[in-house]
Amino acid sequence: MRIHIATDHAGLDFSQTIQEHLASLGHDVIDHGPTSYDPIDDYPSFCINAAQAVVRDQQAGIQALGVVFGGSGNGEQIAANKVTGVRAALVWNHSTAVLARQHNDANVISIGARQHTVDEAMSLIDAFVAEPFSLEERHVRRIAQLAEYEATGAIAGHVVDPA
Repeated sequence: MRIHIATDHAGLDFSQTIQEHLASLGHDVIDHGPTSYDPIDDYPSFCINAAQAVVRDQQAGIQALGVVFGGSGNGEQIAANKVTGVRAALVWNHSTAVLARQHNDANVISIGARQHTVDEAMSLIDAFVAEPFSLEERHVRRIAQLAEYEATGAIAGHVVDPA
């Protein structure tokens, strides 16, 4: 599995340890930055680059997921979700990590580096990576509706109030 990683200054300490952990499990890990500490760095480009790489890989038939970090993980999740085709989930416990994949077929997770130890974060990532999408019809249908809205601004057969 290819794993794309991005962070901001708050998650930089996590990043190297997590990359080494994932590589030791046989994953192809790609770091989208940053590579050095800057307390006023801007995370959006790092997270967007990682998210775009996940989508490109998946479209090319390469198994890929993404992991983004920040202080809370909120901004990083928002940034990743700006990329068409990304379903980024904020993960804070084992259940949310598993359900992100199982029910939402999330392809990126976001973790708050100031909310978890590195061991907790590795456990969340391991759970996320190991869990397959359930392929249950209701989840497939909902994901298709999200993709349809993303592409067209509408969901056939459902009322979506115009902007």
